Amino acid sequence: MFLKIKNRIEKELLTYAGAIDKLYSLNKLSPVLFKNIREFICRPGKKIRPILFCIGYLGFSRKAPPGLYRSALSLELLHDFMLVHDDIIDKSDKRRGKPAMHTLLKEALKHSKNIKFDGEDLAIVAGDVMYAMALDAFLAVREEAGRKEEALRKLFLAALYTGSGEFIELLLGAKPIEQVSRKDIYKIYDYKTANYTFASPLTMGATLSGAASGQIKKLYSYGMLLGRAFQIKDDIIGTFGTVKEIGKSNLTDIKEAKRTLLVWYAFNHAGRKDKLTIKRIMENKLVKDAELLKMRRIIADTGALAYAKNQIDYHYSLALDQIRSLSMDPVYKKTLNDFSQKILKT
Repeated sequence: MFLKIKNRIEKELLTYAGAIDKLYSLNKLSPVLFKNIREFICRPGKKIRPILFCIGYLGFSRKAPPGLYRSALSLELLHDFMLVHDDIIDKSDKRRGKPAMHTLLKEALKHSKNIKFDGEDLAIVAGDVMYAMALDAFLAVREEAGRKEEALRKLFLAALYTGSGEFIELLLGAKPIEQVSRKDIYKIYDYKTANYTFASPLTMGATLSGAASGQIKKLYSYGMLLGRAFQIKDDIIGTFGTVKEIGKSNLTDIKEAKRTLLVWYAFNHAGRKDKLTIKRIMENKLVKDAELLKMRRIIADTGALAYAKNQIDYHYSLALDQIRSLSMDPVYKKTLNDFSQKILKT
């Protein structure tokens, strides 16, 4: 069922991408802006957020109202906006195996001389435009006004908390690794990933459908726990995955000195020599493949990788407990379980 929903969302995205010039006169405003936004939003992706939004709605309503799938795109466009800004912050030139937005716009400026701005500056603005497009897309669904307003508020809060999570993560990167706690790391996971990727999409859809508050609370708890498990899995891929798997450099997390559960556990269970190695790598701006291999070895030797995998299973089991008594249509409840297992599969 989730493949059916994903295909419907991807079809809607192509329709939307073909209509954005008509909707916003983007090509007339700027052919460069139009071309690059259209290319970026049409790249292949998991579409986790719009899929969960639709499952959250259809699980309590069954029948899709006009505009549901266009409204679901709001979450994908919000995600794209954040990716554009993330790639600038992370200094990553790749996204989904292709040039990042700022890399594309840098190319567009290659023949310009004596300018006082660059591709990163243009990309920040392009991201802002995509954020506005996301808010507008949500309004497409035809539903009861009160529910629609409440669901839209959840979209605003998802953006607010995700931005806050990014802000907290950057500041945490300035803290010595020995002062970072597991609580600090889970706080970032909750705000930057769990709420925005899982809890908000599910509860937005359920709220829009008129689900009872008790059901929405269970979905929220499920989404937060599932989000933690997903982020831990993503950290593992970010450290042990290939460039092809990640779609960008597998040195990015280490270059940015991101405080992940893997790094936290490894540091706190390493010997003195390996502790010093972790600190040196995390503080070094010029990280090379050799440092990645050293970090991988320490993570494996300290049991951090095994610990992280256990935490994925632990949080997922807690998540399942939250929805056992959920009064969701059995077909969509199964779809939710199947989809969750698929995205957590390593």
